[in-house]
This record gives sequence, structure tokens and C-alpha cells, in this order.
Amino acid sequence: MCFEQPDREGAALATLGAAVTLEDHGPGRFERVARRWERLAANAAAEPPQGPPGSGLVVTGGFAFADDGASALHWSGFAPASLLVPEVALARRGGEVWCTVAALVRPADPPAALLSAIEERLATLRIAPLPLLDPHPTERHRVAGALAPEHYEAAVARAVALIRAGQIEKIVLAREVEVHAPERHDIAAVYGVLRSAFSGCFVLAVGRGDATFIAASPELLIRREGLRASTLALAGSIGRSADPAVDDHLGERMLRSAKDRQEHAIVAQRIERELRPHAVWVTMPDEPSVVRIANIQHLATPIRAQLTRPVGAIELAGLLHPTPAVGGEPGAAANPLIPALEGIDRGWYAGPVGWSDTGGDGEFCVALRCALVQGSVARCYAGVGVVAESDPASELAETEVKLEALLPVLS
Repeated sequence: MCFEQPDREGAALATLGAAVTLEDHGPGRFERVARRWERLAANAAAEPPQGPPGSGLVVTGGFAFADDGASALHWSGFAPASLLVPEVALARRGGEVWCTVAALVRPADPPAALLSAIEERLATLRIAPLPLLDPHPTERHRVAGALAPEHYEAAVARAVALIRAGQIEKIVLAREVEVHAPERHDIAAVYGVLRSAFSGCFVLAVGRGDATFIAASPELLIRREGLRASTLALAGSIGRSADPAVDDHLGERMLRSAKDRQEHAIVAQRIERELRPHAVWVTMPDEPSVVRIANIQHLATPIRAQLTRPVGAIELAGLLHPTPAVGGEPGAAANPLIPALEGIDRGWYAGPVGWSDTGGDGEFCVALRCALVQGSVARCYAGVGVVAESDPASELAETEVKLEALLPVLS
């Protein structure tokens, strides 16, 4: 796994192997794996982290959007809850880098043999530059939607009808687009482009078997540092322009859009409600701000909380997931409608991905602007929030803007 946010002092966590695997499924999966990690961490012979965030003994991985994960074959390696204690972890912040090695030790294991195995594992590490992506491949890539664009517009129209009938308030609908390459996608080269182009985002790559889940996500789900928790309500989107004046105008138009403001307010208010029972206080600005990344602008509201007790990052992620930014409102009524309306298998799209240390600190982002890559096939995902004022053609166009984060790189 690689998980980094280059603009945040080069913050990065890179891991190899699995000393211990923690997996689960169904309702309560977040809490169960959190308890297992707490027990494992409590009994581990490990010093408290002394280096940058992510140093020391950690658990890394992610969660599917749905409690029971995905049924599609291409998601088979990605369990509904899948956290690994890596054999080797490299944590970086600024100019400081720490390497942590973990080994599962049984009573009969001879210490000398364990030490030798660790030294052999470290000896396999090497420094190498990321490969470059070929900007002009000789053979053409084929791009095709898993379902026709008309299907997506019809799904949005059905969702708008449900909202206007008062059955739900908001729902997020996603699309899947496949990129078929003439040969295997070069994950390392793709990752290198993403970390350069989206340096303000969470850029990640998670490998399971022969498949890799990659993303460049702008959305923080939760970050816990002691008793402090922070998150980001991110909803409402518009494109960008190379002309600074037009770019500013687009951002201002989004700020004044009743549709975008309603969509954003639903997300911020839900996050505040979920955090409040666990916090001394929860605070956020009165007005959202505009956040700009490479090809899109969003409405964003940072939310901070002082926790009443040290709830761990994994458990906090479970409390917040799924926010209305990726699910619906009210969740109990809207979320079960998503699979039937979309007609796709989300897998880890819109699920939490990140890490936690032995003290419960850590961070998880929401896996957006993402793709599942397996051999020569990459499946890209992007969604939009649907409210009463949504127009099917406009929402389809917004998914195209969001897909532009990965489609040009993969195709």
C-alpha cells in the first residue's frame, strides 16, 4: 500500500507484506476489526511511535462501501473490511523517514532465526525511480462505460422523482467506465503521474493479489490525533478554467448555487450530528469555502471535534461512513436504493482507506476519483450527489469531469 498527501509536508506511508491480516464483513465490521487491532496492539512488543505520523507499528488498508462488500469477481481480493499489519512500513513527514519492521512471533520461534528473517526482508528493499508513463502509446486503448450513459441519466431521473415525492432527501449515484489497454497497465507509472498532478489529494494504491486499487481523492473522512478529530465535508462540484477570471467566476457561481449549497449542507450537518455524541465540542465555519484541485472545484467545510474519550480512527471511520457525500440522506432509506439505481458493483469505491497506529491515531480518506486495475483492464468510478433540483444531463456531465482525473492517465 502507498498512501500519501504530497502537499502536506510530503506526508506518506508505504507498506509491504502482511505480518497479520484482519478481515471482516457485515454490519459492525468497523467495530470488530477495531477491537481486534486494539487487542493485537495491546499485546505487541512495540515501542510507542516516535517518528512522523504512521511510524511504529500500524495497521493499513480499507473498507468496501457496502457492509457485505462486492459480489463481482474483479473485487474478490478486496474484502468488505481488510486491514493488514505490514511486514515493512516506511513513514515520512518533511525530511524525516522511519522504517518499521513487524514479525508475528510464536513461543517456539528461535530469536536468531526471527532476526535473520527480518534482516533478509530488509535486504530486499532497494531505491528505484518510478517508471515514466508513455505519453504516446503505439496501440489504442478502448474506453467503454459498463452501462450506457442513457442508463445513468434515467437513474438520476428516478432518484429525482423519489426525492420530490419525499421518500429521500439526497442520494449519490456513480458510474463505472472501463479502460482496456493493449497490454498490462503500469501501476507504478500511473501512480507517479497521480502524485504529481494531484499533490493536494490523498494519492493511494492498495494491492490485493494481482489487482490494485488506485485513487487521487480530495476527501478526508477522519483524522484522529489524540483527543482531536478532524474531517472535511466535501460536496458540490464545478469544473475549472485555464483563465483565472473564469475560474474564479465558476467558483463564485458554485457558492451561490442553491442546489450545490443544499447538497453541501446535508453532508456537513450529518457529519456534525454523528460526531456530537462523542465530543465535548464540534466546530465548523458558518460558510463553506471553495477548494480547487487539478480539474475540478468543490465546496468544502472543515469540521473539528474534541473527543470525550479516545475513540480510535477505525471506529470513527465506521461512525461516519457512509456520509451523504457518497451515500444518501436519510441513510437508512437512501443507501439501500443505490445498487439498484446504479446497476454497478461499487466495491471499495467511496469506502474508507487509510491507517491507524497502536494508540488509535490515524487517518482515513474516502476513496474517490479511483480505479480498480487488473492486468490490462482498469475500472474507473465517479459519482455525483442528486437532489431535487438535479438535471440528469448535467449530472452525467459532472461525472465526466470527475472521471477526467484518471481516464487520461489510464488511456
